Amino acid sequence: MNIPVRLFATRCLLLAFSLGLLARALGGPPGVVKFNPRPNPNPPPDNLSSNLFTTATTNQLKPEWLKPSTEAFRLGPGDKLELEILGRTGTRTATFVCPDGKIYFDLLPGLDVWGSTLEETTQLVERELAQFYAHPKVSISLAAVESKRVWVLGRLNKSGVYPLRGPMTLIEAIANAGGLFTSRFSGTTEELADLNHSFLVRKGEMVPVNFQRLLRGGDTSQNLYLEPDDFIYLPSALSSEVYVLGAVRSPRPVGYVDNMTLTTAIAKALGTAPQAYLSHVAIVRGSLAEPKIAVVDFKAIVTGRARDVRLEARDVVYVPLSPFSTLERYTKLITDSFVRTVAANEGGRAVSSKFGSIGVSNSVTP
Repeated sequence: MNIPVRLFATRCLLLAFSLGLLARALGGPPGVVKFNPRPNPNPPPDNLSSNLFTTATTNQLKPEWLKPSTEAFRLGPGDKLELEILGRTGTRTATFVCPDGKIYFDLLPGLDVWGSTLEETTQLVERELAQFYAHPKVSISLAAVESKRVWVLGRLNKSGVYPLRGPMTLIEAIANAGGLFTSRFSGTTEELADLNHSFLVRKGEMVPVNFQRLLRGGDTSQNLYLEPDDFIYLPSALSSEVYVLGAVRSPRPVGYVDNMTLTTAIAKALGTAPQAYLSHVAIVRGSLAEPKIAVVDFKAIVTGRARDVRLEARDVVYVPLSPFSTLERYTKLITDSFVRTVAANEGGRAVSSKFGSIGVSNSVTP
């Protein structure tokens, strides 16, 4: 074999060898399909965009909430009264309703006035004074209110607990608290108060006030009258937390990080409780007045049969104890649990700077 033929043969062998290496690198020889018998161990998480449903709010604003109460003020412990026996000098006295609900005036022993109106209290005092005076007439006025209060907390200039001396609207309460907190640098309140997640709690349930429409749009249909012990909270727009509630070992808010998933958030709450129903884990997103909800099968996620779910800041994750019946009822259960958790923590901090954080778990069937 001459030299040119040998050189040609050598080059052909080198080319065949190179093609073989290239075929292996690309997945094997022609006609062979390479596959991994195990599924992708790290599939990209689902972003929930197609699985969120808006539910109808079941506790709409009642028409009577937009009108001042016609009931007379009733006394309670801490209220300050000014009393005077008309026509008798030196009888004008300031007194308080004591913790036991009684007042002490002139020659009288303690009189129980807890829950009484000023008119009923006046009649009681005059009737008892008749033991010592002929036809006594008494003047009683309310000097200060301490028994009835509303909580107005959050990103406000003077957040705190305020007495409810008479009819007061939501706007008036926010004005009493100095209005929305304003940045000294930007001169705006837009970035400081999260109106979409602001809420009012009444008797343990969220009243679906739309704070965005009320404070930005001037919608007076959202400006209801307050009742004693109402709790108003306007959170910071700069907060970035995810609340994990329900049947988890440590219900609480967890700090949000980029690309946080459902599995990560529940792990930060120390995992699910043994009795948790994992197939109907809910994620609530968006405005509390018009929340959106997605129900995912967390059991399928942890067993590798479904993709994990990507969360967003301010999402509320809820792990139930049993299957839900309707989305509307399930959503209300979750939002009520959320606002009770926030109210308990923020109210505790308002009372004491040493107050820690607590979680609220709700065992009601969804």
